[in-house]
Amino acid sequence: MRPLTSHRDKIANGALARLGLMTPERIDAATALAETVATSDLETIRVLFPDQHGILRGKAITAAALPSILASGMAAPSTLLLKDTSSRTVFPVWSGEAATDADPMRGAGDILLVPDPATFHPLPWAPHSAWLLCDAHFKSGAEIPFASRTVLRRALDQLGAQNLSLTVGLELEFHVLERLDPAPEHADTTMPGQPPRTRPLAPGYQFLTDSLYDMLEPVMDDIRRTAQAMNMPVRSTEVEMGPSQFEVTFEPSDPMTHADTMVMFRTMVKQLCARRGLHATFMTRPRLDNIAASGWHLHQSLTDTTGKNLFTPGDDGRLTPHASAWIAGLLAHAEESCLLTTPTVNGYKRYQPFQLAPDRIQWGQDNRGAMLRALMAPCDPASRIENRVPESAANPHYVMASQILSGLSGLARSLTAPAPCEQPYDPAAPALPKSLAEAIAHFETGTLYRDALGQDFVAYITRIKRAEWDRYVGALSEWEQAEYFSLF
Repeated sequence: MRPLTSHRDKIANGALARLGLMTPERIDAATALAETVATSDLETIRVLFPDQHGILRGKAITAAALPSILASGMAAPSTLLLKDTSSRTVFPVWSGEAATDADPMRGAGDILLVPDPATFHPLPWAPHSAWLLCDAHFKSGAEIPFASRTVLRRALDQLGAQNLSLTVGLELEFHVLERLDPAPEHADTTMPGQPPRTRPLAPGYQFLTDSLYDMLEPVMDDIRRTAQAMNMPVRSTEVEMGPSQFEVTFEPSDPMTHADTMVMFRTMVKQLCARRGLHATFMTRPRLDNIAASGWHLHQSLTDTTGKNLFTPGDDGRLTPHASAWIAGLLAHAEESCLLTTPTVNGYKRYQPFQLAPDRIQWGQDNRGAMLRALMAPCDPASRIENRVPESAANPHYVMASQILSGLSGLARSLTAPAPCEQPYDPAAPALPKSLAEAIAHFETGTLYRDALGQDFVAYITRIKRAEWDRYVGALSEWEQAEYFSLF
């Protein structure tokens, strides 16, 4: 075992420190982590970063290699940041055209992954291994302007500049199904891979019925205990509306903590279930008989430097100026934010009237059909806004950033929320985008993200999501076959 001082010297004098990426506090944390791992039974560390889709990607290193990674970072192919949801690289990395305006990223060269010691988590289902999340940088040490954690950190910096903080809570819906074909055939290994055949673990449409919970309790307990062992602040595990549909809620925390929590939770659930012959999916609306759509409800409240909740109404019950402006900002930028809150083709098929999901840009007082559900009462320190738009498959770092930047825009412009709705599906109200194509158009022509995060971010996200949409439009569907094959 190496002494602690050698770990500190190596980290303090390593490449990351020379690039200015190691504060004294991070050097201390990295040194302590190196010592912890050196005296543990861990064999491998999975060094990962959340990509543009909120998927964890990276490499597994031996435990003995960790001090070197903490000192110098880890190289990874830049193309990991340039892929759509099929894992196709959609930027011209082997042409004269720059892959992005921010950096050429030509030739599938490397980026630099910088470990964050605070994100270290041993894995209960793989006790010889642990996760360590990273920030993605260019090799020069410069930030990548569209990297997930960087985008959220920039939004948080803008919030902090106003002496404000955001507290968020998560409600996350998903499905866990029995897998009927445990191993793929060669023909199934396409891009993307063919979906497995499944069947539900329990019937549906008995919302919060205890008998159904009892049927699902072994899986619920497995997920809950594993999350708790990883210090994820689980609050409840619930039976949702549809067959084999789960909901897990989390205690409030700060946006970065919960964005990291969400990417780890989704990955944990999928890996844990796969080891048990199950298939977990956070896809919004799977193409399965009698299935119900899943969503992600994001609770949010604004606080000042004293910790005071700026959304708590006075005795008259009226919206505070901060709450009114925040709601108005979320509504004003809802269309252009949809590409971040609902980034998949499938996600827009959840926006159906009278289905406890929004399809209109409105807010309401404790109204589960509205896009924004205000849960506020005089003297209630938990007063908050629930945004019901995001899909469970969204990149949580981008979603959190969208809420912060939209709310700050409302505050900066002194916007005032309209009257709350009582009919959230009123056809006269402005509609959310009906497709990914509409969302791309609103995102590309909007000004919020270009002004707050820069043209590089807008162009990057637009290119990736347009590639996904173009593949969807170009694919032959069963609808086309049924509609035209016999008629013409």
